[in-house]
Amino acid sequence: MGTPTPPTALDPVTMYDGSAVGVVQLVAQYLLWLETDFTLKPQLATSWRGDRAGRVWSFTLREGVAFSDGTPLTSAAVKASFDRLLDPKSKSSALASFDGILAAGGVDVRGDHTVVFTLQRPFSDFPYLVSAANYNAVILKSDYAGDFSSHPVGTGPFLLKSYDASTGATLVRNPSYWEQGRPYLDGVKVRFFSDTQAEQIALQSGDLDALILTDATAVTAAGDVVLDKAASTIMTAFTMRVDRAPFDKKEVRQAIAYALDRPAIDAGTNNNFGQLGNDHLFAPLFAASPTDLPQRAKDPDKAKALLQAAGVSQLSFTLTFDPMNKNYALVVQDQLGKIGIKVKLKELPSSQFYGGDQSSDTPWLFTDANLVSWAGRPIPSQFIGPMVTSHGVWNGSKYANPAVDTALKAYDAATDAAERKKQAAVIAGALHEDVPVILAVWDGAVRAYNRRTFQGISAHPSSFVDFSAVSRA
Repeated sequence: MGTPTPPTALDPVTMYDGSAVGVVQLVAQYLLWLETDFTLKPQLATSWRGDRAGRVWSFTLREGVAFSDGTPLTSAAVKASFDRLLDPKSKSSALASFDGILAAGGVDVRGDHTVVFTLQRPFSDFPYLVSAANYNAVILKSDYAGDFSSHPVGTGPFLLKSYDASTGATLVRNPSYWEQGRPYLDGVKVRFFSDTQAEQIALQSGDLDALILTDATAVTAAGDVVLDKAASTIMTAFTMRVDRAPFDKKEVRQAIAYALDRPAIDAGTNNNFGQLGNDHLFAPLFAASPTDLPQRAKDPDKAKALLQAAGVSQLSFTLTFDPMNKNYALVVQDQLGKIGIKVKLKELPSSQFYGGDQSSDTPWLFTDANLVSWAGRPIPSQFIGPMVTSHGVWNGSKYANPAVDTALKAYDAATDAAERKKQAAVIAGALHEDVPVILAVWDGAVRAYNRRTFQGISAHPSSFVDFSAVSRA
């Protein structure tokens, strides 16, 4: 398998990039796995249930499972894993998903094989937060000390034999894996690439069998190499600071949204694999996604009229981004330039773009305008809660709307589809009108692989691969 060089350490607790996640998921596992249709599949938990109020959730663990060092899997290890994620000192990305839902002290055990989560408020989609959908939520030993690359202990189908942060990883079959007959493979070799073109050449030549992550604009189908596609909720958020000029005027944000050619963005950044976004955070894949909001489309005249109404005769701003979104930034600069909006591009290395103090000065949350890539999520609350609620931990726009806050809590508590659609309409309508974030395209998930060598490799909305099910063709 080929994949870009991970920008983060191989630490299940703090990893946020797809390459590190892909390697870790070969070795460690979750209570629940996320299927390609966004349903949940039992993994280390065999069953789960919530109380009538949706505040207390109990998970029954699979018996007979052991970590790769022989230590039995128990509820104590599961509790320790989530206590670790809920500790701010861990600096885990997972903490944002639990914000206002599950707090430290909310995890308890009932014997060796039952774990109980007591939530801060009703949350009907809670099982997703302890599944692969929350990619840091892998179950580790109670005494995990943050040294995964040198002591990679998990319950997964493979053992990490060697790891080099520059070149790649070698994994071998776990002979004591709990799922009888799996995995089918003897091992997996992962090679890191800093250059997409070199990665594609290796795939076309047969040096690679498949890619963990696939750049839809750089990799093409040819010969035995095919591109499997799947709709997804992966996206890039064009975020604007609503508390600073010029974006403190709603009309300015709306003007930028109307100046963009969304199909052209999809073509230029995603090779037409995506679905058009409508400046709210309900992807077409989400069951409650509103269908009656008019699709926002390119309208230069309306954009100019909105700028005039805002009293802005000449609009210019700096757009900050990391290398992953350079193509997107160039497309935005070109499109806005055609109606006289001047955009200065500021590219930062990923380590700098996401670095700094996450509460005060990190560029991805505190620059006036930026482009941020978001991994796919199976439930809308994982976007809306941290990104656009008043106290959202990843609220780069600094947007605050009590109506959105209230509606999201009602949406999370609801189990009735009609009630969910009602609250989703409130949230989507507010975001579409206020435009703190422009969501032009929901990316499609793509995976390149050689169809002659292996089977069971396919695209996944969250870029995951179930390697336990991969076998020779």
